[in-house]
Amino acid sequence: MKLLLSSLLVVSLPALAAPYEIDTSHASATFSVKHLGVSNVNGTLGPVTGTVDLDSMDASKPAIEASIDVKAIDTKWAKRDDHLRSPDFFDVEKFPTITFKSTKVQKVSKTKLKVTGELTMHGITKPVTLDAEVSPEVANPFSGNKTRAVTATGKIIRQDWDLKWQAPAEAVKVVGDEVKITLELELVMKSAAKTP
Repeated sequence: MKLLLSSLLVVSLPALAAPYEIDTSHASATFSVKHLGVSNVNGTLGPVTGTVDLDSMDASKPAIEASIDVKAIDTKWAKRDDHLRSPDFFDVEKFPTITFKSTKVQKVSKTKLKVTGELTMHGITKPVTLDAEVSPEVANPFSGNKTRAVTATGKIIRQDWDLKWQAPAEAVKVVGDEVKITLELELVMKSAAKTP
């Protein structure tokens, strides 16, 4: 089934030459979570690395693999960032990275996909599904490298990955349970140099 799906993707998606490498200098992983149930706290995780290969005919290999450095988390407030790095949340000394490996890619439209995969965070691996949109391919005017992008969005429940910290409160939940995540990934042909 996976082999058939890969074949269909090659035919029906805009040509996504394989393999692409995530250009770390033009990639980001961001999140948003409710504070006190009324406002959103937004943050950026650290550098994103990995590969995207939707044309692969090898069903045993994931089409998308990404790794995110959690130690560089940034919410624009140092005290909060230190708390997020602590054992109350990500415990980055034990679990410095978040990884994602796709297990299924479904075509929704000409440029949109549903990507299901295994998200490993805080030492726990669970399935997640992301909505993704693939951009047309362009040639970088500085290097000539074939380049395109993927934007992926989704939601997770932080407690599913044992991120359970909650400040004592009688009437309100200080940190929301649902976390919105967004990946902005610029992709460059793996055999080519990084774009400037």
